[in-house]
Amino acid sequence: MKAIMTVIGSDRVGIIASVCSLLASMDVNILDINQTVMEGIFTMTLLVDTSTSKHSFDEIRSAVIQRGENEGLNIHIQRTDIFNAMHRV
Repeated sequence: MKAIMTVIGSDRVGIIASVCSLLASMDVNILDINQTVMEGIFTMTLLVDTSTSKHSFDEIRSAVIQRGENEGLNIHIQRTDIFNAMHRV
């Protein structure tokens, strides 16, 4: 299953490493990643594949949200099928 993940917060060293290492530890594959910094605000969007993970989507979601709370980041993850359904014209 694929999912869209967004990360937003104040820019600092190690955000990408922290998020990516958490995903790797849960066997979540990063298919695409885009990040930028706008006036000190870090933003990152990832397309991930959770199908190789032994963890449920809810476990993955809880882990990334918790990581965000611990590090002062706003992290959201949403399955692509739901994302696509919400954004159909």
